[in-house]
Amino acid sequence: MSQRLNPAQFSAAQYEKMAALSEATRANSTIETSLLHLIDARVSQINGCAFCLDMHIKMARAEGESELRLHHLALWHDSPLFSQREKVAFKWAEAVTLLTGKGIAEDIYQEALGEFGEKDLSDLTFAIASINSWNRLAAPFNTVPGSADALFGLDAVKLG
Repeated sequence: MSQRLNPAQFSAAQYEKMAALSEATRANSTIETSLLHLIDARVSQINGCAFCLDMHIKMARAEGESELRLHHLALWHDSPLFSQREKVAFKWAEAVTLLTGKGIAEDIYQEALGEFGEKDLSDLTFAIASINSWNRLAAPFNTVPGSADALFGLDAVKLG
């Protein structure tokens, strides 16, 4: 796989604003970082974004996430390794990522609202929107997995 083009190079101002949104989302959220990494990885799986999936798996591992839980992300519905809070977050992330013409079912919204409350659900949705946007920048241009490891300090993460 070779990268088609680098959107940061050709659309620097927009890229910087997206990065600022991602930073603000994390800096102003009370949602645990470990859950945000899992959400980033799960949404990237759904969207087939190899670059983002690789990055967020490494970030999660660097912060202590277990390999087994990362392997179970794709089957979270049936896995005993995730808390109820995490499962509700995954369900919400999938609903937001896979929007249909019908929006999101009321029962999914009510479950997420009940688990997270208004502020955290809003923050979680911004995090989901952010990773979806990054997926939609990285995947179409074949951004190579691992190509930004040094930039994010992930070259020190040993996964093999």
